[in-house]
Amino acid sequence: MMNYTPSVERAYNSVKDIVFVVPGGRYIRNIHRWAAHGMVLIAFLHMVRTFLTSSYQGKRKINWIIGVFMLLVLLFMNFSGYLLPWDQLAYWAVTIGANIAASARELTDILGITNFLDIGGFFKKILIGGENVGQAALTRFFMLHVVFLPLTLLILTGWHFWRVRKDGGISSPQVNETEILRTGEAKFQSRTDPTVRGDLTEQVHQSASSRANENDQRFYSWPVLMWIELATLLFITTVLVLMSLLFDAPLREQANPAFAENPAKSPWYFLGIQEIVSYSAFTGGLLIPLLFIIFLISIPYIDKEVKYTGIWFSGDAGKKIVGFSVLFSFIITVFLIFIVIRFGWLKEWFDNVSGFIVMLVNPATLSTLSYISWSVLISRKTKSARMAAIALFSCAITGLIIYTAIGIWFRGPNWEFYWSISQWPVM
Repeated sequence: MMNYTPSVERAYNSVKDIVFVVPGGRYIRNIHRWAAHGMVLIAFLHMVRTFLTSSYQGKRKINWIIGVFMLLVLLFMNFSGYLLPWDQLAYWAVTIGANIAASARELTDILGITNFLDIGGFFKKILIGGENVGQAALTRFFMLHVVFLPLTLLILTGWHFWRVRKDGGISSPQVNETEILRTGEAKFQSRTDPTVRGDLTEQVHQSASSRANENDQRFYSWPVLMWIELATLLFITTVLVLMSLLFDAPLREQANPAFAENPAKSPWYFLGIQEIVSYSAFTGGLLIPLLFIIFLISIPYIDKEVKYTGIWFSGDAGKKIVGFSVLFSFIITVFLIFIVIRFGWLKEWFDNVSGFIVMLVNPATLSTLSYISWSVLISRKTKSARMAAIALFSCAITGLIIYTAIGIWFRGPNWEFYWSISQWPVM
């Protein structure tokens, strides 16, 4: 930060100075980039683990919601840093992101109200300060990246850790000793021999104590947990240092608004959204992401089956539902993408198709509706809100991974589908 100048004229050259002039600057920049990407991946995996172990039940629901907002802040913090090098990759990635922010314009254009109610334009101007990426956007992103978002994430992280301790630490399967005792009492209630009754009572208490001990797997903060965390820190630091030595953070030509990148791609963690935006800007850029965020926040209020807390996949039944849901989502999503790539969609099939129909009926909306329908079916079959949530979450995550993979590896110039970069046309 001491060697960087957040101005359109100086930003690119100051990054080059960091890489080629400042001692160790190249490796510090590399570590910063790979650690940022790794943090997004780890946060995503942590959310998946928390969901699959049902660690949002009861008093932990507040911490789950805090975690959802932490993930959103983390994504935006990564995105805000993407523009700072001011090269072609950064400029056009942020341009794509700004256009996604303005995706509500598709709906207002169809309704003919954009001239006096431009919701998408309002969001875009908040993000980049105008219609195009320029000095206003660079200044905003710099301040967000180095001041406001880190402070916000720091506050949320402290709150998140405090809630973990306040809520009883990492979740684990519950042991209801009273229920065990009642079950044991029923077995000998009709017996009259006091010796037998005493023996059975002792056996029940021993059984309950044994089950409690099996589930009470405690780790002392010192020295056990501290040494584990230090070893993990050392391992991650070693991996980051090795990556910084082997792989340089990209730095393309200086940003040129007159020469568009083709393909212009957003950061990898937004490429799933960019893929579904290519089907419909409004549904892909606003409606479906908003529905997914609402779903994540509402999970603790829909699923109140605390008996599954701390149990991976909520037992064998949950494992089967995850497996079938992933398979179902994979088949549906890949099938819809195949149709689009091989045969086109409504605009290619019908000459005068309404833009409103295209917005509502596209692979993104159809896959989303299929995920929801599958979840409803699971709910009716199992009579369990937890199993329905597992089905919908598994479908959504699988679909997101597929759409992201398509955007990363199989989209080329003009956002056409290519099996490999070697098939791209010579520009």
